[in-house]
Amino acid sequence: MTLPIPSGTRDVLPDEMRERHGVVAALRDVFDQHGYGEVATPAVEYASVLEQAGVAAHGDAARPRFRTVDENGETLVLRSDMTVPIARLVGSRFADAPTPIRLSYLAHCYRGVVPGRGQVRELLQAGIELCGAEGPAGTAEALTVLVRALRAIGLEGARVAVGDAALFPALLGGVGVHGPARDEILHELATRDLVGLDRVVRAATDGATADLLVDVAGRRGGPELLGSLPDERVRVAATGLVQLLDGLDEDVASHLILDLGLTRKLGYYTGAVFEVYAPGLGYAIGGGGRYDDLLGRFGRPLPAVGFALDVDALHTALVGTSRGRWRVAPGGLDAQEEVRP
Repeated sequence: MTLPIPSGTRDVLPDEMRERHGVVAALRDVFDQHGYGEVATPAVEYASVLEQAGVAAHGDAARPRFRTVDENGETLVLRSDMTVPIARLVGSRFADAPTPIRLSYLAHCYRGVVPGRGQVRELLQAGIELCGAEGPAGTAEALTVLVRALRAIGLEGARVAVGDAALFPALLGGVGVHGPARDEILHELATRDLVGLDRVVRAATDGATADLLVDVAGRRGGPELLGSLPDERVRVAATGLVQLLDGLDEDVASHLILDLGLTRKLGYYTGAVFEVYAPGLGYAIGGGGRYDDLLGRFGRPLPAVGFALDVDALHTALVGTSRGRWRVAPGGLDAQEEVRP
């Protein structure tokens, strides 16, 4: 008899565990090659830390779903991502460290699930945070590490969708949309609800402006996309993406797909944002972006950028890519290289 476990969690058996170790070893090797030192933080944080970060009030993925009270009456929360704990760590333990600060991590995070949607409640994330490097140079470094990490584990076919969390706020300001209407449009954009986006945009603007906003939100493609933007206000709002592409080498740029409607649910992103997709999987297997205002809330105002990859989603993508032939033998990376298709 198999006893049930909470929805959104799973047991990992020996064969899968060996393969997971192989994925993690490859990622750690890339992070280390680029000078990212690995750190660990507690699985639980004080709720006040999330409040200090300004994410506790948002109805997004960063809002903690699991709470308890310790022996002193303090509210503790299980971390929902690693960016906020790293921001706290940099503000308290790296307060005087020279910049840039390069940190990496491997950690379980915990989120709420919507019943019946196959969402995960516990996920193992591997990622980096680059603190003290301004965009677009800092963003270019993070994207370079990300592309090399995907290549190192054998996901050559993976692509990184790149958008700019500042693009639509700037564009909405340019067309005169402010206040609650602006917030509602940004919410629909973050949830990728194009029907809802169309509805709220048309309620807030005239027909021509609504057509422009909906058109921009749906634009995806290669670097040539930025050369065919239809409106000066859009071109101004997309300046950050132009500068980012100018700082990337061709190899990294070839793995990117520009997505002008891409933003993220986490409220602290301020500039370039990214999501990672692999062939055969209809959901993002990683993501990240710039969060230039977050570290200042913990006493060390530094620009920052980072990304996290879902290790088990990477494993699923690898198995699918190789039609089940992908394996990591107990010997580790060298053995992985021998059997990779």
